[in-house]
Amino acid sequence: MRKTIIAGNWKMFTDVDEALRLVSDLKAAYKNKNKIEVVVCPPFTNLESVYNKIKDTDILLGAQNMYFEEKGAFTGEISPSMLKSVGCKFVIIGHSERREYFKESNELLNNKIKTALKYNITPIYCVGEKLEEREAGKAFKVIEAQIKEGLVGFTAQELKEIVIAYEPVWAIGTGKTASPAQAQEVHAYIRGLLATLSDKKTAEEITIQYGGSVKPDNVTELMSQPDIDGALVGGASLKADSFLAIINY
Repeated sequence: MRKTIIAGNWKMFTDVDEALRLVSDLKAAYKNKNKIEVVVCPPFTNLESVYNKIKDTDILLGAQNMYFEEKGAFTGEISPSMLKSVGCKFVIIGHSERREYFKESNELLNNKIKTALKYNITPIYCVGEKLEEREAGKAFKVIEAQIKEGLVGFTAQELKEIVIAYEPVWAIGTGKTASPAQAQEVHAYIRGLLATLSDKKTAEEITIQYGGSVKPDNVTELMSQPDIDGALVGGASLKADSFLAIINY
């Protein structure tokens, strides 16, 4: 049975004090009602402080990015061992903002995923189409390339250790959300692609999150879809009450 995982991506928000207030509020009210895995992904500067607040809870720590080299002269980058040393269990790989603003390719992301797995850090691999790609009827073609190129070369067992996050780029931070039917259609398509990289049984065991303006008032309907196994939450994870409402959908 595949895991249900809800992760909060704090992006470039929160200084240390703000992060500690947010996670303290989460910790005080978190009951794990739905028996799911909950992950928070603060900025790098806040990882250790947040970990020290949550290490005695069921809330897990994730990072927003990682370089694929294990160490070296890569000024400004963060290695997997650095993430492990501050308690990270997850890392977001290939968020649309990384693809768009930092020109990260599927090949580069493939290398990052390989390194994350080597260090037993669960990658949350993001895929999704832009508005113009959807309107041109190219959404599935874009996602196919992201899946097949980003996940090439992995065994079935390795694929089961990767979380996929489908994020329609046109729905991130815009207030727009793919309808549950639209999201389910793409999630089912992704699961079919994963089966071609391995087999149907393996594909059925892989967690596929939805990300794109997930909010308390739409999470229940999204999560009711058969191929949606969680959420990658942006803005709504920056307020304890809204993130808790999503966790407790």
